[in-house]
Amino acid sequence: MKITLAKLSTKDLATLAQRIISNSQSGKYPVITNHPLLSVLQTSYTEYDSVYTKQVYSGKGKDVATLDHERDVAYSNMKAFLNGYQKLPSMANYQLAEDLYGVFKTFGLDLDRLSYSSQTAQMKKLIETLERPENMEKIANLSLNTAYDDMKSKHEAFEILFAEQAEANGELRQMKSASAVRKDLEKILKSYINLVTVMKDVPGWEVFYADTNELVKAAKNSSIAKTKDENSSDKKM
Repeated sequence: MKITLAKLSTKDLATLAQRIISNSQSGKYPVITNHPLLSVLQTSYTEYDSVYTKQVYSGKGKDVATLDHERDVAYSNMKAFLNGYQKLPSMANYQLAEDLYGVFKTFGLDLDRLSYSSQTAQMKKLIETLERPENMEKIANLSLNTAYDDMKSKHEAFEILFAEQAEANGELRQMKSASAVRKDLEKILKSYINLVTVMKDVPGWEVFYADTNELVKAAKNSSIAKTKDENSSDKKM
């Protein structure tokens, strides 16, 4: 019973392991019931099954980009209003607009072009400064409460999702890599197949060996058929 497990596709390896485990646990073969190597194989397969199709990243990137754009727009709108208002000395509160625009200038007028982390750090400082009573009074006198609340809420929403994305990506990176898990499964599955092969002439193991051998042949034939199909497709191109 020979097979090069490394040549099997990710899915075919999972299928072979699952079929061998299912067959071994069917109750038809007393010789393998409660065998410790079968338990090890089951554990290895379960781990492999949980990671070989895992996402590399959290999948939150698109939503994070959307929220970043929304906070950029809210930030730019408020900044543009203050910049325009401060240039109109005929307006009663133009000095208030100039003061608030000065706060924006303190933390940079190009926050919407910074990286996520840099923008978040500067926006946090900007909002903390605008939250001071004297600045909140100026915002109220300019009837900018709604615009300010919108900018603040968009920033906070971004911060929350960005933190969730960072946490999710960190957890994924900490997971054992699919390639490492595959090597473990290949090693244990090979040992299991070798055990069944060695025991094939021992009374009680003959039928179990024959049935397991059929599963291995099916996996091998599936791999060969896929290779032929791929080669045929390459010739047509």
